[in-house]
Amino acid sequence: MPMRINRVLGIETSCDETSFAVVDAGRRVVRQVLASSLEFHSRYGGIIPEIAARRHIEVLSPLLVDLFERDGIAVETIDLVAVTNRPGLAPSLLVGLACAKAFSLGLGLDIVGIDHTLAHLYAPFLDNPDPPRMPFVGLVISGGHTLLFVVRDWHPEAMELVGKTKDDAVGEALDKAARLLGLGYPGGPVIEKKALQGSPRFEFPVYRGGDYDFSFSGVKTALLYFLKDKELSEGFVCDVCASFQKAVMEPLVDKTIRLARETGIRDVVVGGGVSANRYLRERFQEAEEGLGLRIHFPPMRYCLDNAAMVAGLGYQWYVRGIKDDLHLSISSRRF
Repeated sequence: MPMRINRVLGIETSCDETSFAVVDAGRRVVRQVLASSLEFHSRYGGIIPEIAARRHIEVLSPLLVDLFERDGIAVETIDLVAVTNRPGLAPSLLVGLACAKAFSLGLGLDIVGIDHTLAHLYAPFLDNPDPPRMPFVGLVISGGHTLLFVVRDWHPEAMELVGKTKDDAVGEALDKAARLLGLGYPGGPVIEKKALQGSPRFEFPVYRGGDYDFSFSGVKTALLYFLKDKELSEGFVCDVCASFQKAVMEPLVDKTIRLARETGIRDVVVGGGVSANRYLRERFQEAEEGLGLRIHFPPMRYCLDNAAMVAGLGYQWYVRGIKDDLHLSISSRRF
């Protein structure tokens, strides 16, 4: 069995964020540092893998110096290295994995590879005196993922995937909508901002099947045809943003709440970049008040990809007997 541990170094480089964190006992974030290359990608309307990987390499050393020297954290106090090894951009993942293996080899530490989509479900447990209770229903929503889980324990085998997108992720749909409206990249924040000034007076069809899966490709196509020959005035764009945001958010809320009611589970965790959306949070809070559920969102600083959630989940997996070695790759999976 693995030895008892306390302090975990988390490493996250799955996409455009470079992040390192030190977390004690899986819960207390000692310190986290993060740099994003988003500004380099915005001009292209999406993430460019080669640019992201180069940026990871450029900021890696300065971030580590900041992490360990600014607050006097001793490298020797680290007990375990947890690193995102899936899913993500292969060039970016390789940078983080190489760094993790260097720490593991140099300090003689065990290493554990983390699926960062599952780590998003751990974000509300960080620095939280009243964390979610097991079991809980978990929704992960981001630019690349729309996943619905029932989580009964932190062991991977107890994290059951019950629903996913059939095609595009909700964040991808928001990005495409923003592109069609000439609003730039990333789409989620700018659509949310415009929606606050508009009215959801248009109807956009979206998949609402009786299962727990999602689909957002059709609503993107509907928007494309709806905008044909339309004049994109400011008021019109704001109303479209409000309408499109409502269309893609409602199935997320409805299916998550339905799963909680049908399983009798009272705690719901929502994580991932799209979990920062204000409209989504308000809709879930309405359900919380009306149905007696406990809805948990991460603090804004832990909504996007970050190393603190990776370190926290790494601790939980390790104490349950899960670990890897220097043969860990970016395609290694357990489930």
